[in-house]
Amino acid sequence: MCWVQRVWQWLVIAVLSATACGQKPGAPSDFAVERQRMVQQHLVPRGIHDERVLAAMSKVPREEFVPPQSRDASYEDGPLPIGYDQTISQPYIVAFMTEQLRLKSSNRVLEIGTGSGYQAAILAELVSEVYSIEIVEPLARTAETTLQRLGYKNVNVKIGDGYKGWPEAAPFDAIIVTCAPDKVPQPLIDQLKDGGRMVMPVGKRFAQQLYLLEKKNGQMKESVTLPVRFVPMVREAK
Repeated sequence: MCWVQRVWQWLVIAVLSATACGQKPGAPSDFAVERQRMVQQHLVPRGIHDERVLAAMSKVPREEFVPPQSRDASYEDGPLPIGYDQTISQPYIVAFMTEQLRLKSSNRVLEIGTGSGYQAAILAELVSEVYSIEIVEPLARTAETTLQRLGYKNVNVKIGDGYKGWPEAAPFDAIIVTCAPDKVPQPLIDQLKDGGRMVMPVGKRFAQQLYLLEKKNGQMKESVTLPVRFVPMVREAK
């Protein structure tokens, strides 16, 4: 074998060894490391302390819920576009809203605005049943496929107007709304169990507040938690 062949063979072996032993950017192990870094750098220092919520955020693969071109940014603490003028919320907001609900494993939760399905997956790690409504049909179909592929069998996805809620499955122990109406929808109030909690952004496109609502003895107690910016709630044409 001539020296040129030997050098070429050595280079091939070196490349193959690097491919087998190393990890390319975006490999599953890299995403797992980034997921843990996201929890430790962006969630815990900012006050997310519920161990069950942190465990869910540490487990659910956010990279599976974003478009391929955005996968490398999966664990940056910011929203990402998912098409159809919609976004996947930043991890901190997902964790904060989830923690506000004080969920129990036996709870049934209604989500308005399925989007990519990421928030539904987080909820599915924490409760017995999730009912999620999305008005944009292609997003609903894609989210449902992703959730099923990842093994989430306790998430029910429906295409429809989230303002109306899901009366056939009501009442719910908790409700989370990931799009902003200009006022709290009465159907959602009606579908929340007494003693239940609801978290949602309310307001115009660039001036929203995140509301926490608690239902006690049929009355709603409201408190404002954070200034936020969500996509507006889309309604069905009348």
